[in-house]
Amino acid sequence: MTFYSPTPIIDITFNETEPETKLAYTYRKQGEFALQNKPEPVLTHAGDAVVRVTMSSICTSDLHIKHGSVPRAVPGITVGHEMVGVVEQVGSAVKTVKPGDRVAVNVETFCGHCFFCQHGFVNNCTDPNGGWALGCRIDGGQAEYVRVPYADQGLTVIPDRVSDRQALFAGDVLATGYWAARISEIRQGDTVLILGAGPTGICTMLCAMLHHPHRIIICDPDPARLRFVREHYPDVLTITPEHAQEFVQLNSPHGGADVVCEVAGSDDSFRLAWECARPNAIVSIVALYDKPQTLPLPDMYGKNLTFKTGGVDGCDTAEILRLIECGQLDTTPLITHIFPLNEIEAAYDLFEKRRDGVMKVAITPPEK
Repeated sequence: MTFYSPTPIIDITFNETEPETKLAYTYRKQGEFALQNKPEPVLTHAGDAVVRVTMSSICTSDLHIKHGSVPRAVPGITVGHEMVGVVEQVGSAVKTVKPGDRVAVNVETFCGHCFFCQHGFVNNCTDPNGGWALGCRIDGGQAEYVRVPYADQGLTVIPDRVSDRQALFAGDVLATGYWAARISEIRQGDTVLILGAGPTGICTMLCAMLHHPHRIIICDPDPARLRFVREHYPDVLTITPEHAQEFVQLNSPHGGADVVCEVAGSDDSFRLAWECARPNAIVSIVALYDKPQTLPLPDMYGKNLTFKTGGVDGCDTAEILRLIECGQLDTTPLITHIFPLNEIEAAYDLFEKRRDGVMKVAITPPEK
């Protein structure tokens, strides 16, 4: 692997013309996003690539930014961290992609050579822009173009037989589900409980299936989301939170779930996660929370649970795309609505208010 020092590229060409502007959905301040014209991104480091975005998506994490739940988010940045596109330009140090390549963009920015990257913990990359940077601390992909730092790590070529729709979630929400299933140490014969039947919960469910557990139960208070699961994944059991604990006990030979993935992100779901787990189970906290959560240790005494927490280590995009190509992963049913970039505000309104059975909204280039 070739590493580079992030030394800015010096452009000695003098050009008095105004830079071309492109549409970009921008975090202006807490509670306010706006579609703006911004200068088209350019290469600033030797390891950068500029990608023309062919499809992006709205994520619940974008809403967390909007409502102030992500303190690291920088006002003025373009939001969006789920995207695919075509490479337009690459810096001199980029080796793995070239102009014209169709690519999936990784949610994580990582250098590839620090201690954490070398151990696969790319979410904790020590680079100043390491971890979740795109669409949070630097400009993201709900735009016509995006600059991707450390492109050799941040971009993965999409196989020819995989469409943009199939690849759209490979770098983020599906990567999150893949990471969650991996750290949960799911084994054949396990009963797996997933709290939350939204897009991240369903991606976690799909990746849990790769480990061949005996049974998967998914829990959500929204009847429409449970109906979506039953229609598309009939082998998965569904339940609402108020009946979850009893239902899990009835459907597990060990008095509770062997693995719990908490993806819902509420006070009630956090508590339900450890309540539904059997003794000595693994509880993986996948969700983001709007406020601190508390573990009532006296109530939990004797359960001997193992909790796993953190942000996604999104370094498995190539394997995820391989699984998509061979038909083992398919997230296309999650794309229930598509809007052009110039109508993104309507798309956000639909997504945030959960209208019309929305699961995921794909954003395409603006209509001219």
